Amino acid sequence: MHDAGNISIRSLLIFIAVYESQNFSVVARREGISASQVSRVIHQLEDALGQQLFYRNTRAIIPTESGHLFVRYARAMAGNLEDARRELDERASEPSGTIRMNAPVFFGQRHVAPGLPGLTARYPRLTLDLTLTDDFIDPHRDAADVIFRIGTLTDSSFHARPFGHQFYYLAASPAYLRKFGAPEGPDDLSRHSCLVYRGSSGPNRWLVRRPGDEWVHYPVAPLMTSNNAETLLIAALGGMGIVLFPDWLVSERLKSGELIALMPEFDCSINTEPQTIAAIYPNARHPPLNVRAVIDYYVALFGTPLYWQT
Repeated sequence: MHDAGNISIRSLLIFIAVYESQNFSVVARREGISASQVSRVIHQLEDALGQQLFYRNTRAIIPTESGHLFVRYARAMAGNLEDARRELDERASEPSGTIRMNAPVFFGQRHVAPGLPGLTARYPRLTLDLTLTDDFIDPHRDAADVIFRIGTLTDSSFHARPFGHQFYYLAASPAYLRKFGAPEGPDDLSRHSCLVYRGSSGPNRWLVRRPGDEWVHYPVAPLMTSNNAETLLIAALGGMGIVLFPDWLVSERLKSGELIALMPEFDCSINTEPQTIAAIYPNARHPPLNVRAVIDYYVALFGTPLYWQT
């Protein structure tokens, strides 16, 4: 009964060196051990295999038939180990393989998607798998390595790398304002045509406050609700009514003058808690290189302050 499970990688490497040099002393010098230790390693290997690997005489150490056969396997195993070590080193030095990303639908289209060509140009060995959904994603249950999320950061079961905060604007097109005028204050909203986003938990609540005060919910009777922000934006641009949207969705339109910000002396929101834009990933002592690379890339791309807020 032989126990090949006792064979160590080191004994394989010493065997290969003895096979190639046919000299214990040469191998001993190279390994920094004594010739008798080299001899002992070979004996243990022969015991484990139940085969004689070398004929030993005073002049030479000559491989047996079993030695010739076994060296092929020993080289293959040592080569596999070397390949594995190299691939692991490469993984540690250059992002590669598939990374699964998840983002909210409109934020993903507007701000994650434009960065993807640059991401793959920088890391050509990275394969991207991007899912856009507005549903809550649990990084431990759902298959995702990096999740872009906007909301209140409370859960400590994952790590979060904040990019910045999200702010809201009430806005309408110049055509709408010419026709119906601008609301002077939040009480006027009930008299205006409001276009309201409807999420999975129902239509957004419109909250208004003076800076530093408590948030107040102002009920509006929407002219239109939709679960599609793009549709509401298109309707607002066409002069249909007022929208309450995050800065990343409307900042370009405000800069171009296609939309006008309303009631600038008030803060507006759909949540009483501050909304953080962040990349979250499952708790890991060392986030994988792919995760670090993607998050660092978007931190640089979004900038500080966030590029849509400048």
